[in-house]
Amino acid sequence: MKSMPVEALLPVQLGPERFPVARGARAGGWVFASGVMATDPKGGPAAELKDGARPLSSEPRWYREASRMFQCAEEVLHAGGTDLSRAVRTDQYFPDWRAVPFFHQVRRERCGSYIAPSTSILEPALRLPQAGMAMEVIAVRPDSGLQLTPVYPPGLDVPATSSFVPVVKADDFVFVAGFLAAWKPGDLGGIAPEAKVPEGHLWKGNRIQLEADYIVRNKLKPALEGAGASLASAVKAQVYLADINDVPAFNQVWAHHFGDRIPATTFVPTLNPGFAIADARCEINLIALAEAGTTKRNDVGSGSPAVCDGHPVAVRAGNFICFSGLVAADESGLVKAARAKRSDVSVQAQMDYLLDLAERTCREAGTTLANAVRIQQFHTNLKEFYPACRAWKRRLPGRPLPISALQVPGPLLVPGCTVQLDLWVYVP
Repeated sequence: MKSMPVEALLPVQLGPERFPVARGARAGGWVFASGVMATDPKGGPAAELKDGARPLSSEPRWYREASRMFQCAEEVLHAGGTDLSRAVRTDQYFPDWRAVPFFHQVRRERCGSYIAPSTSILEPALRLPQAGMAMEVIAVRPDSGLQLTPVYPPGLDVPATSSFVPVVKADDFVFVAGFLAAWKPGDLGGIAPEAKVPEGHLWKGNRIQLEADYIVRNKLKPALEGAGASLASAVKAQVYLADINDVPAFNQVWAHHFGDRIPATTFVPTLNPGFAIADARCEINLIALAEAGTTKRNDVGSGSPAVCDGHPVAVRAGNFICFSGLVAADESGLVKAARAKRSDVSVQAQMDYLLDLAERTCREAGTTLANAVRIQQFHTNLKEFYPACRAWKRRLPGRPLPISALQVPGPLLVPGCTVQLDLWVYVP
């Protein structure tokens, strides 16, 4: 039997319909851990998520949960032939901000002096309702030939308590941590004055545009230039917003800086407050390519409509296709097939549309949706997660896929859409 280009790692079966889900994926020299939480080997809640009869007599619950979550992450990475010392990117999600310091405590204990570029965001709910944190990890295998280089660009402020490396190069790939419009050493000055409307004024700029411009000019550009990359070589961004209605104003700034080279961009609504600084309106992480490298950017999906004007449907970077955030919308809004009264029917129709679009884009790049290595589903209601998975099961029966799911505040980019898909697909 011919081996698959993407190996599913530690598959489990979730829910009453026993959907096959991979805890991670390995492709070439890369390993992806998806939707990592404090779980048991079957994907259910681990004992650390339960307080027991004496909840105040042991270590803090969030500390125990973080310890178990990191153990689960390490299990996936080890199954893929690597470990946390070879991570290049992590993303964390928390329903309660009070869990974050315990996560940081455990991360320092587990990772030591090297913590990969990181983004931590507050969202309403995780797939397991008992969970207080979830994590995504991208890492490289030590036998891959990919050389990791931590980069500390001069003058780039990073959060004081997070301890992560702001930028990491993995050969031609450049991974930039999530940044806010913060200032002063350790980001301890809060949101920079130039990223805010002056106190007492109703209009002297637009807050989201001031923050976005500050992040690009004072965080992303120095981070990229310190690693031999630039805005023109960016391939993928995740933009977290406290108010999804800020997207049009944000996009004016985005287009000003990127021109016709906008990276594949996913907009994710957050809680409000949703960030380390309570009054922040957005946080951005970025992936780019070294300008002197041989890996080049190519936009794909030109025959399909992008959600935002001027944005690519997806960008190919070497062996990966990185998609913009996809919702099931056309020129008339939510696609007609998804305008059903029953939410389970609607979300399956949305997913069918999204998977059709993604499959066409994959074929254009010479691959298939079966080679997905990172699948994030952002739902406005997590009750739709398992109905959404039925679309995957019909499309790729028996194939365990590295799917993670979060609940985010509605609405999404297009009214009526209740699921957004963020995909990475491997091109053999």
